[in-house]
Amino acid sequence: MDVIGSINDLLWSSVLIILLVGLGIYFTIRMGFVQFRMIPEMLRLLFQGTDKGKDGVSPFQAFAISTAARVGTGNIAGVATAIALGGPGAVFWMWLIALIGSASAFVESTLAQIYKVRDEKAWRGGPAYYMEKALGQRWLGVVFSILITISFGFVFNSVQSNTISLSLQSQYGVDKTWITVGLVLLTALVIFGGVRSIATVSAFLVPIMAGGYILIALYIMVTNLEALPNVFGLIFQEGLLEFKTLAGGAIGAAVLNGIRRGLFSNEAGMGSAPNAAATAEVSHPVKQGLIQSFAVFVDTLLVCSSTAMIVLVSGVATQDASGAPVAGIDLAQGALASQVGPFATAFMALAIFLFAFSSIVGNYYYGESNISFINDNKKIMIAYRIIVLGMIVFGSLVQTAGLVWALADIFMGLMAIVNLYAIFRLSKIAKLALDDYLVQRKKGQDPRFHKNSIPNLPGQELLEAWQDEDQKEKAI
Repeated sequence: MDVIGSINDLLWSSVLIILLVGLGIYFTIRMGFVQFRMIPEMLRLLFQGTDKGKDGVSPFQAFAISTAARVGTGNIAGVATAIALGGPGAVFWMWLIALIGSASAFVESTLAQIYKVRDEKAWRGGPAYYMEKALGQRWLGVVFSILITISFGFVFNSVQSNTISLSLQSQYGVDKTWITVGLVLLTALVIFGGVRSIATVSAFLVPIMAGGYILIALYIMVTNLEALPNVFGLIFQEGLLEFKTLAGGAIGAAVLNGIRRGLFSNEAGMGSAPNAAATAEVSHPVKQGLIQSFAVFVDTLLVCSSTAMIVLVSGVATQDASGAPVAGIDLAQGALASQVGPFATAFMALAIFLFAFSSIVGNYYYGESNISFINDNKKIMIAYRIIVLGMIVFGSLVQTAGLVWALADIFMGLMAIVNLYAIFRLSKIAKLALDDYLVQRKKGQDPRFHKNSIPNLPGQELLEAWQDEDQKEKAI
């Protein structure tokens, strides 16, 4: 733990903060503040159907897959922990990384759409695919695929199952063995059903879990209106004070915890959400880039902020009588219970289950897509599914996930570094695609993209999705 902790501190306190903030600002400026000026377009596109009816994953389903992976226990436990360790100022930095990071999400998801490939009746793609086709560096794509498979398919799923198991056992006294059996059966039913099964489950669960949680937070805010000015004052006051520490060359707890938990929650620039973005059947890559940019706002500005408001408005102490920190699920549940009473126990248990299970489903798909990139052998895929189920069993039965969380932070950081390098190199392509989209919109057209829409596009001859319609039908 000491060694892993040292690596984490080095990785997060220097390299990643510079890359995430610096490149987020760079992409924001280069894309013309796309994440702000095109919010109305994002909302319009979100509920647009596929070009091929029922044969493809709709833009909303792709949004739901990525949001299912984004919206997990990190939105409850992660935010509560960030506040406990970094104070209210950590919320400010979570907001900041979401606002600028959504530009990174636009770039990576647009690239994933351009370079996606046909997988039987669906599409798949992501950073590994644009690293190979656009950068010409398959080896880098393989490295990324290994990192995301370990991080999401194995480590993160173990963390999620651990959270579900501990929550249900502590709240209802259910034996962990039965929890584990039920969780494995539910997961197996979904992951052996293919990407459309994953999309269907995600599209059903995400609105329910996120909507219900946000409504509870709004209720608590409305019933505590007098406390809100002070809460927002603390968030901005303590968050802005951290700029002084940065100017002095020091990184405060609010910055470190806010950015780390912010990235873990919204995944902007990490390279995970583009795997879901690539599955959507759209007429132009920018459509899904805009939707995934909007998904970052949903995750952080709505769901994470809901936890922050519940914790900060309640005024529940972040330390116990002995001075030990109270964080994670315990802090969030204590805050909720102080506002809505015994109802909090049942609601939090349900929220944790839905948040964590939807993350397991989304995380699994990220690993599947990247294993297919390395080797599309069906036996390997079956082995991967079995290992995923095994990691769910492991996470559900162990008593603590401290080491697993630390490892997850390392793999998450390494993933982000590899992906940020790639999208920095390829951001010109995303900008040209955005320009092409805007030209068509100004003409009153529903934008269409073809392999020749961008002159001298890297990997142009390798594009499968953006041929002329007659060529596309032959390829399918």
